[in-house]
Amino acid sequence: MMLNKKEPEVFTYEEAAAYIEEIPKFTKKHTLEHTKLFLKRLGNPAVDRKIVHVAGTNGKGSVCAYLQAILMAEGKRTGFFTSPHLVSVNERIRMDNVQIDNKTFLEVFRKVLKTVRRMVEDGIEHPSYFEFLFGMGMTAFAETDVEYIILETGLGGRLDATNAIEKPALSIITSISLDHTAILGDTIRKIAVEKAGIIKPKVPVFFDGSNKEAAEVIRTKGEELGVYCREVTNHAYEIREVHRKYIAFSRRSAYDKDVIFQVPMCGCYQAMNAELALEASEYLLAGEEIHMDRWKQVLAQLHWEGRMERIGAHITVDGAHNPGAMQAFVESVKALDESERGEMILLFSAVSDKKYDEMIEYLCGNLDVKAYIVTQIEDERGVPVEELADIFRRYTDRPVYCKERLEDAVGTALDKRGESGEIYCLGSLYLVGMIKKLLAGGAIDA
Repeated sequence: MMLNKKEPEVFTYEEAAAYIEEIPKFTKKHTLEHTKLFLKRLGNPAVDRKIVHVAGTNGKGSVCAYLQAILMAEGKRTGFFTSPHLVSVNERIRMDNVQIDNKTFLEVFRKVLKTVRRMVEDGIEHPSYFEFLFGMGMTAFAETDVEYIILETGLGGRLDATNAIEKPALSIITSISLDHTAILGDTIRKIAVEKAGIIKPKVPVFFDGSNKEAAEVIRTKGEELGVYCREVTNHAYEIREVHRKYIAFSRRSAYDKDVIFQVPMCGCYQAMNAELALEASEYLLAGEEIHMDRWKQVLAQLHWEGRMERIGAHITVDGAHNPGAMQAFVESVKALDESERGEMILLFSAVSDKKYDEMIEYLCGNLDVKAYIVTQIEDERGVPVEELADIFRRYTDRPVYCKERLEDAVGTALDKRGESGEIYCLGSLYLVGMIKKLLAGGAIDA
């Protein structure tokens, strides 16, 4: 596999994006020592900023988004490195919640590619897809005056490229459940060990204590390293209202017990994610004047794509893609009034490295669904529609429709929903991105 051999200076944005997309075809994930060397070759960009490192199975993207919004509300400039992207790779690198523009993306790409080519000439392997983008993100942040950088892990924690940052200001671990079991382990305890691998000496850790087994692993790791651990449980907040367009909750701290916060997503799990971000923000801004009224406002206005997101008059997309996320999705839908929930049409797809059989069984056993539509993800790991359909038919007697083309799948869902139906699309963030592209292109009127 030979990549484009042009000099970096003559790449166009489109060629740069294509180069990055080709990386997985000729290289692999490397050790943290390799990533540290890569960053060193880049000049250790932005390691002097206040870095918040976030890991977890579910909710880490939402926690990062809430944290970014709160810091910005206090006038702090922020950088945010996130994954995956839904539509454009630029989404992964944000400054003050604005994704990097094509011109800056290309400039940063050229700088990083020059360094990578010198590494290869010296016998050092080319960084992986995620590692290359991580290097681009840190380089982009270094060229701005961002004070805080929020790093979302890609996979796991202990061996993730973002864990090459040795002295973050704070670590956060969100909800932990079974996912990527072939890589991270087949039990909650094993996965929690990998997530807890981001904990470092002298760096406090805030974490979701909902799962007792995972919480024990994190506490033990924190005690071994002598760091401050703040365990957040559902006793820290009280859910007041669940609506299709928002969830309202109050905090049980003496200071905020009468303050009602809203986040514009109906997932019940978002109360925990918001509470983690609130407590982390209070720690980061300790000693400074804070403006809780601003925090309330920005949380209520926050838009985080692909998380119980309403994208049409009758279509909701959710990035749930593992058993834990499916349970959270079901809980959130059941919390809605029946009139808001509507007759459910479920559009589903998945990639082959996920526990899609387990996800499908849970959905069929815990939701009253009018009809299921399965479709194909535009990725080599996409599970064939007939295989997904066979699994659904094993667990339900409701109609199951196979539509390989997404346009046909969405059209069928709209047709089957009737007068009062609601369409829910889930199973993969790839699916969310595909649906957004389809609707943005005007191929379907939702």
